[in-house]
Amino acid sequence: MSLAAWFLVHLLVGAIGAWLARNYARQRQMFDLPDERRSHSVPTPRGGGVAIAASLLLASGWLAGQLPGMRPLLAGFGTGLVLVSLVGWIDDHRPLSAWLRLAAHLLAGLAFAIGTWVQAGDPLATVVAFVAPVVLVNAWNFMDGIDGLAATQAILVAVLAAALAGVPLMALGLALVASTAGFLPWNFPRARLFLGDVGSGAIGFAMGALVAMAVIRGGAMALALVLFPLSAFLLDTGLTLARRILRRERWWQPHVTHAFQHAARRHGHVNVTLGYAAWTALAAAGAWLMRDMAFTSLIISLLPWYAVGAFAWWRIQQRGATPALEDME
Repeated sequence: MSLAAWFLVHLLVGAIGAWLARNYARQRQMFDLPDERRSHSVPTPRGGGVAIAASLLLASGWLAGQLPGMRPLLAGFGTGLVLVSLVGWIDDHRPLSAWLRLAAHLLAGLAFAIGTWVQAGDPLATVVAFVAPVVLVNAWNFMDGIDGLAATQAILVAVLAAALAGVPLMALGLALVASTAGFLPWNFPRARLFLGDVGSGAIGFAMGALVAMAVIRGGAMALALVLFPLSAFLLDTGLTLARRILRRERWWQPHVTHAFQHAARRHGHVNVTLGYAAWTALAAAGAWLMRDMAFTSLIISLLPWYAVGAFAWWRIQQRGATPALEDME
């Protein structure tokens, strides 16, 4: 199958699957309702990301059939994807404990790490295969709060991660890009459907897996490169989470204190999503141009990039926080 045909198939799976998921959610009354801990103002169906999960599962199954030598890695990927997507799909129907969801994420990371070790026997890639999916599942879940943000970030980061993973595994990244692009019109510029936990979980897991696949091919250099476009989500998630923990707040509960949430209240969902996209596109392009740079020079470039991002996060928090919002914590 040509790359163009592959992309078209997964684009259609994402678009048509999202339409079917929206109808299902409306029939089952699966709506996210507006409240003080959410950033939307109208009831919106959730669970549309099941189409992305289905696309990724189909892609990994097809690749396993075509690439017998890659079956350990793809089996670990498929197992972890099913675990994360299933617990997310259940949670979209009825809320589950945060600790139960985290346990499923850890098991999914373990499954993929085992597959990575059997496939490559690479200690660094195996550690990344466990840590990256768990971290990015939760990052995408935390950051899936305004129209189009999680989906656009997934597309931009996956393009670079897929390119770094190389042939033939870039096909998995292309499936993620295509199916998310098919879903995106339902979610941006005005959300008529949300990813739900099934979607944010599937995207985060696949993104973490692509990072590990890139590390198998490119080692620590590939890991450093992909950290550039991941910076927006990692900084907003990590710094906000750290602040909530230090304040002894219930950090696992929904809230509206991420930088993107403060910014969206001042500038609107579309502007903030496009602003985050511009940052990430610039980071991805810069990382690609630096792929032949010495590793030490790359790290020297990475540190100030994160410092600038952390300063931007702090400034947004300073401008966006109000006493009323603090009382909601």
